[in-house]
Amino acid sequence: MMHKDFLPPGLTPDEENLRLRAIVAALMDRSERGQSPSRPVGQLQHVVALEQQVRSRTRDLAETLDKLRIANSRLSQAERMAVRARNILTDALEAMREGFALFDAQDMLVMWNSRFCAGLPDLRRRIGAGLSFRDYVRLVSESPYLHLPDGQTRAAWVAQRLESHRRKNVNFIVPLRDDQWLQVSEQRMPSGGTAVTQTDVTAMVRNEREERAKLLDEQAQMVRATLDHIDQGVAMFDAKARLAGWNRRLRDMFLPPVELLAIGTPFASILDDLARRRQLGQGRVPQMLMQWVQGPPHRPPLSLEITQDDGTILHLSAQAMPDRGFVMSLTDMTKERGAIAELHRLNETLEARVRERTLELESARDLAERANTSKSRFVASASHDLLQPLNAAKLFLGSLSTTPLDAGQARLTERIRSAFGSVEQILGALLDISKFDIGAARAKPEPIALGQLLDRLREEFTPIAQAKGLRLVVVPSSAVVHSDAVYLKRILQNLLSNAIRYTSTGRVVVGVRNQGATLRLQVWDTGPGIPPDKQSEIFQEFTRLAPSACTGMGLGLAIVEQASALLGHPLELRSTMGKGTVFSLTVPRSDMAVPTLADAATGPDAARSPLDDLLVLVVENDAGVRAAMMEVLEHWGASPLEAANLAQADQQVAELGVSPDIILADFLLDNGEDGIEVVAQLRSRYGTIPAILITANHSQDLAQRAQAAGMMVMTKPVALRRLKRVLQQAMPSRALPDSGTDTAPQTGDYSYWLHMSPR
Repeated sequence: MMHKDFLPPGLTPDEENLRLRAIVAALMDRSERGQSPSRPVGQLQHVVALEQQVRSRTRDLAETLDKLRIANSRLSQAERMAVRARNILTDALEAMREGFALFDAQDMLVMWNSRFCAGLPDLRRRIGAGLSFRDYVRLVSESPYLHLPDGQTRAAWVAQRLESHRRKNVNFIVPLRDDQWLQVSEQRMPSGGTAVTQTDVTAMVRNEREERAKLLDEQAQMVRATLDHIDQGVAMFDAKARLAGWNRRLRDMFLPPVELLAIGTPFASILDDLARRRQLGQGRVPQMLMQWVQGPPHRPPLSLEITQDDGTILHLSAQAMPDRGFVMSLTDMTKERGAIAELHRLNETLEARVRERTLELESARDLAERANTSKSRFVASASHDLLQPLNAAKLFLGSLSTTPLDAGQARLTERIRSAFGSVEQILGALLDISKFDIGAARAKPEPIALGQLLDRLREEFTPIAQAKGLRLVVVPSSAVVHSDAVYLKRILQNLLSNAIRYTSTGRVVVGVRNQGATLRLQVWDTGPGIPPDKQSEIFQEFTRLAPSACTGMGLGLAIVEQASALLGHPLELRSTMGKGTVFSLTVPRSDMAVPTLADAATGPDAARSPLDDLLVLVVENDAGVRAAMMEVLEHWGASPLEAANLAQADQQVAELGVSPDIILADFLLDNGEDGIEVVAQLRSRYGTIPAILITANHSQDLAQRAQAAGMMVMTKPVALRRLKRVLQQAMPSRALPDSGTDTAPQTGDYSYWLHMSPR
């Protein structure tokens, strides 16, 4: 049998010690009683084995006892630390100025300090560990030291207190007897328990009450001072219509007896005294006041005007207050009414002066309008006088460029041409502005093929863009819009010119966006952008963002804005600093077809482009311009005839015996003649002859008159390339007098089509 049979597991060290001692005693006793001389060796061996077992068990027992002593030592140390921590916690709670209690997750009281429920001394002996929170609230509600507000029962307070305990955090004030106040705070802990803190706030509540009383007293004094310093008489009455307050101004206005101005004087007594002394004027003012005072609590405000016997005018206002009292105020309106009467008199005088001034201003406006009209006419007239020599200079330059020139002369000629082009642009802009100023601008909307217009813009501005190192992209379009061809082209020309002028690098793009019944013509650039505060200024006349860096007079965008308004085409501007600008013009679509250049160039002579043997009659009273035009036509291969007036033109045609193929006539001739009448006379004698009116007059009325006469209009200075194209268009019509066919004027692009009147 092993030793584990004698010492089963689970025995304590003391129990094992007792068993081992019993085993040793039994073994020793058996050894002594069982000794025999016959078996000494076997007994000795048995005793030795038993002694070894006893030593082993004794050693194990000693080790176990050592472990037990160590465990007991550690347990004692932990108990001492726990007691120390509890003492520290208890000391900390006692050091708190507030009362503190801790309820566990089952709402049982486990810890509290001596200040807990200090304001309820009858509860201190009844509080103990294991007290439930519900019993704690019940004990508080039964305490005679709890002072509940009027109308609140103790049972209702208990229900409210338990209801608030369900929230995690709660703070409230508990009133106690003898004007004591206790603030209770509850904080739910993560373990589920509740920490309750009670703070005596009696001093704080009393101080706040004193401050409030002091503030109310100060407010009352301030109200009294304010009432005494206002210009209105004020009287305040309580809910029983008794005098509760008044100001000095009321006493000065009515001078009542001293005994009436006392707290508690009935309103009726004051009203009787004022009526007896006729302070309320005549009429039913006393009765109306008494009816209003005796009215319902929520009566509307009362407003009366009182005229006293001495002429003083008082305005009385009465207003009910929430406490069923009311306030009456009286304002002396005598000076105000006199001022109003004086103001009426002054207004009548002022109206008369305004009428006189209006007449003066209207006269000045008319004078300014006449001056503006005279200015615009002067600009038009001066431009006309300047365009005549400019036209001659351009014609001579055109003729000069066709003659052999060395490199220096060619460069000089090109510079002169560029200078004249700049002058032409400036004069054209001045003429456009003058027409807008005097209201002479007229639009003639018609179908316009955008493809032809965009092609001409590409041809015109591509060299200019390339000279600045820019890329000009004109997106093709087959759309047809309804607009005025001249003004629409001028708008796009100015926008393109402006974009190229202010763009240093990148590209300029002209494109068309489809918007259903309308199209948006857009001009994009990669320029520096326009600041937001300058975007409205750029449309003003003579305005340039960078005057030192760009040429021009700043009229381009002004013309664009006025032309867009004239056509009814909305103009929009979007710009981003450092990225570029886009101008958008919204134009209505047109469902009408527009004849193209290919349609007009069909026929047996369509491929013929030279002007050889084209007989051109030039009617021009300026000898220099006439000579320059003759030289240009001769260089082109045409056969020109020159005349200064109708008589010379008639003589030239009669002597030649052949009608001219086309007539180029200036509008203003000598002796009151004009080109339209001259052409009409020549047509009456020699049949329908194509004719072009060349003039420096840019008015719309003249253009309409020329169109009615079947004549095309070209303004000075004449664009030679355009003139050459038009003359090429006139080549197939030389046989018109004998053809017997009727050729009616065609509407469309005036840059390509020659207008002829029907027979």
